[in-house]
Amino acid sequence: MNTQTIGINTQNIGLNMKSLKKIPFVGAVLMTAFFLPAVKISSEGISASGIKILLEAILKWETVNDGKTGIWLVALIAILGVSLISILTSSGLAFKLPTKKCTKYLIFTYVFNFVSALLILFTVTKAVNASGVIPVKFLIKYLSFGYWIFLIGSLTGLILSLRSAKINTGYVALIIMALIWLFPVAWIVMISFRAETGSYTSYFWPKTFTLDNYKVLLTDGSRFPFMTWFGNTLVVSTFSCIVTTFIVLSTAFTLSRIRFAGRKLFVNILLIIGMFPGFMSMIAVYYILKGLNLAQSLTALVVVYSGGAALLYYIAKGFFDTIPKAIDEAACIDGATKWQMFTQITIPISKPIIIYTILTSFMAPWADFIFARVIMGDNYKKYTVALGLFTMLSRENIDVWYTRFAAGSVLVSIPIAILFIAMQKYYVEGLAGSVKG
Repeated sequence: MNTQTIGINTQNIGLNMKSLKKIPFVGAVLMTAFFLPAVKISSEGISASGIKILLEAILKWETVNDGKTGIWLVALIAILGVSLISILTSSGLAFKLPTKKCTKYLIFTYVFNFVSALLILFTVTKAVNASGVIPVKFLIKYLSFGYWIFLIGSLTGLILSLRSAKINTGYVALIIMALIWLFPVAWIVMISFRAETGSYTSYFWPKTFTLDNYKVLLTDGSRFPFMTWFGNTLVVSTFSCIVTTFIVLSTAFTLSRIRFAGRKLFVNILLIIGMFPGFMSMIAVYYILKGLNLAQSLTALVVVYSGGAALLYYIAKGFFDTIPKAIDEAACIDGATKWQMFTQITIPISKPIIIYTILTSFMAPWADFIFARVIMGDNYKKYTVALGLFTMLSRENIDVWYTRFAAGSVLVSIPIAILFIAMQKYYVEGLAGSVKG
């Protein structure tokens, strides 16, 4: 008897039994949710629970001849059927056999149900309308409290199953935040491949996929010269990046390694000025550029974007502060000048902060809209991408050009994404070095 008791207890070692015992109650709530209205269309007098939709899909599948409809019916049957069976089984196991193997099954069950609930949210209109289980056109707003109980209950069950296995539930929060962050990205990508025109649709997945939106942007510049705008943006961003990087690193090195009269006052002035957003001065900047005959030119944008670069010194200065001053002292004894110390000693060992400065200096002009809009005015050929894409959203263009606007947004994001992927290591190291300082 004692041996059996010890054997049972050893199976529970490493488990959070308090969380594990709550899972059957969550399972009961989810089972109840299957019998509550998951779809409700008051205007048509339609109310259907999850179990009713499952039975309707099974009955309709036996008589359907259309292959496409059959695929959506099978998908509905599979998701609802597997969810129902897995919840019933996992709840029974958690109640009767609370072991480590049980927790693994619980985690799988609630991951499946939570992901299924999210997939239903994004594909329910296409799935229900294509399968024909509801006789009227279905919209997301018709989802009723039965579905929302299932979604929240699945998330609760996932958190409890992870806690029962003593796995950090913070990963769930990170995953959810990642999905929330990725949804607008996925949405704009889907729109860029959509063949149907218009700025609004009631569905997430395009009915027809096409590459024509990208082809028009890249080959037809008669209406919107996207490639010209892309080239303008690349030129402005590149030259602004070069000038800004040099100014930021020079300012940061000077304030970090050289002591001079008025240094603290100068630092305080830069910090105070840096607290004010740049667009507060854009009217004055425009008239100064106009007086210098630089308005509506790419040169003006380079001057504006790199003009306040010295205000961004503080992160680079924090990194330079972590470099031992003994290195400078040794170089000074050997007869090195300040310029030689900067170019031949500090810069070669400061790759992370240089990469960080390059990335931030390149991104700001690439995505800026406000200064480009004020400075360029109606000089259509000198527009940057951000300004050019915005013109596609005017009232007379948005219906036809909205999907092409999405394609342009995807193309604009590619260079930045490549830069970040290639230089992510140095970007993080640059921030870490500045925090140490």
